Amino acid sequence: MCGIAGYLGASAAFDWSAGPEVLRRMGQAIAHRGPDHADVWVDADAQVGLVHRRLSIVELSEAGNQPMSSAGGRFVMVFNGEIYNHLELRDRLGEAAPSWRGHADTETLLAGFEAWGVDETITRSVGMFALAVWDREQRELTLTRDRLGEKPLYYGWQGGTLLFGSELKALRAHPAFTAPVNRDALCLLLRHNAISAPHSIFQGIAKLVPGSLLTLSLAARDAEPRRYWDLRDVVADGLQNPFGGTPADAVDRLDTLLRDAVRGQMMSDVPLGAFLSGGVDSSTIVALMQAQSSRPVRTFTIGVPDQNYQEAEHARAVAKHLGTDHTELEVTPQQALDVIPRLPALYDEPFADSSQIPTFLVAQMARRHVTVSLSGDGGDEVFSGYNRYVLANTLWRRFSKLPRAGRAGLGSALTAVSPPAWDRLLRPLQSRLPTGIGQANVGEKLHKGADVMGARSGEDLYRMLVSHWQDPASVVIGAVEPGTVLTTPALQPRTDGFIHRMMALDTLAFLPDDILVKVDRAAMAVSLETRVPLLDHRVVAFAWSLPLDYKLRGGVGKWPLRQVLYRYVPRELIERPKMGFSVPIDTWLRGPLRDWAEDLLEPGRLAQEGYFNPAPIRRKWDEHLSGRRNWQYALWDVLMFQLWLRR
Repeated sequence: MCGIAGYLGASAAFDWSAGPEVLRRMGQAIAHRGPDHADVWVDADAQVGLVHRRLSIVELSEAGNQPMSSAGGRFVMVFNGEIYNHLELRDRLGEAAPSWRGHADTETLLAGFEAWGVDETITRSVGMFALAVWDREQRELTLTRDRLGEKPLYYGWQGGTLLFGSELKALRAHPAFTAPVNRDALCLLLRHNAISAPHSIFQGIAKLVPGSLLTLSLAARDAEPRRYWDLRDVVADGLQNPFGGTPADAVDRLDTLLRDAVRGQMMSDVPLGAFLSGGVDSSTIVALMQAQSSRPVRTFTIGVPDQNYQEAEHARAVAKHLGTDHTELEVTPQQALDVIPRLPALYDEPFADSSQIPTFLVAQMARRHVTVSLSGDGGDEVFSGYNRYVLANTLWRRFSKLPRAGRAGLGSALTAVSPPAWDRLLRPLQSRLPTGIGQANVGEKLHKGADVMGARSGEDLYRMLVSHWQDPASVVIGAVEPGTVLTTPALQPRTDGFIHRMMALDTLAFLPDDILVKVDRAAMAVSLETRVPLLDHRVVAFAWSLPLDYKLRGGVGKWPLRQVLYRYVPRELIERPKMGFSVPIDTWLRGPLRDWAEDLLEPGRLAQEGYFNPAPIRRKWDEHLSGRRNWQYALWDVLMFQLWLRR
């Protein structure tokens, strides 16, 4: 795992003798991504420069250092990530293989580029990656990113200079960077708590979308990304060519695929472990790791004192059963609060998924013991695990036939009662509540359901469920909310039903823009590599070939994943209401964070800064403080931008 950056082209005033120093500054800005080695490569005549920061994982010798040139000299590359099948690619190269200098996957990719071309090599690769490769013969720069979006890559022209890098701070270190704040993208932050690709917080700077390649040159500045892998095609193929076996056959096949994925992702020349929450996804990954390891796997979890957010005891039970070498950190509220001032630097652009706090803390703890950690992310999107899939489907089926005005009125009546009051009223009935509402925070879930009762369609209902602010353009001054995959039918896959549609949209948007950003930045801030076996693209393709009732049974998702897990862990250690991985932001905003938030949300300050309309923000803040509503997510979106802006 590493950090990459570079530039192509320059203004007439650019001093090329300073090119290496500019690159070193760009690399230093992301030194946390690669503390083990740094180097630059410059071709002043071609007006191109590359910088690499290395976190040594595989091939620890100098033979793995970058920027690296191909054996024939045509290609020069900087690479962030891992290619899990690179030894297989070496075998497939056969007589076309060079005399290998080491066993780095970077060297394998470069040999593939010379033998097969860039596009074909990337298509053959299994892994997570973001890379930049300069073709000295064609004088072209190609940027590419892995299929599901595990590794980040930003790029954009600033005047006559193309800048690119793993994080925005690398681009900002170049003297050509002058991009202003993108107010339109700020709308996306308020809606989704993250900024959707290809947009970024800066005008003219984009995120390369997952599964794409972009080839640019000084003569072809306006080229568009092209897909080498597209989830929409995977969805269509899976639905048109469904798995023909029994449910038991599906479990056997998934067990095999996941074993292979986990085994490949355990490739490492440095200490390796796994995050363990005690839930289905992380427990499955750890179980498959331990089944294929000759020594106890290192596992890591954190505990939060608030019982509504506590999963540490479940992780402890799973770890004990599997026999892992388990480390647990009981996080105090103050430890979590102390992370907040660091968030703008950690996440680089405004990012407001509050589980960023425990994610950073568990990564920080794991890094004291290992350099690589596997995680269970992706299971909810790929195997239908989110409660909202059942909730949205049930709500729309039950209420869509009622007049919209009547539904909206009912929703207003439900939200007139505060969440704590609903919790008290419904506590005697919780065991009888529908699947998807669960046993905890019932009042919050009722409010969330009530807020979407005025939806015009199932798709509208889903979008409302995943939105924090329903009309963010009315809050951001001078902004027009950009279209995204959630609002642009031409970008959406065709599915066979509402639940599959929600799953596909989450995999295209929520997963890469929120979940994977959260994990990557939190872990790389402490120089920890993370790997996500459930997002092996072959596992994803298999999951889409399974009928929905193989994934979601009796209102409970991830059925085949659960069956694989139960081969290794007793059912009773796993079966419980879904909790998630978060911290009590709602109560903190009414308590220890109140003065801090009050300062950032003060109407005069908001008006002076000129980004937000203060009135709707103040209204939500007052309602939150009174306890009438829980607006923690909407407020956290604004607070994270304010904190970023102040920095």
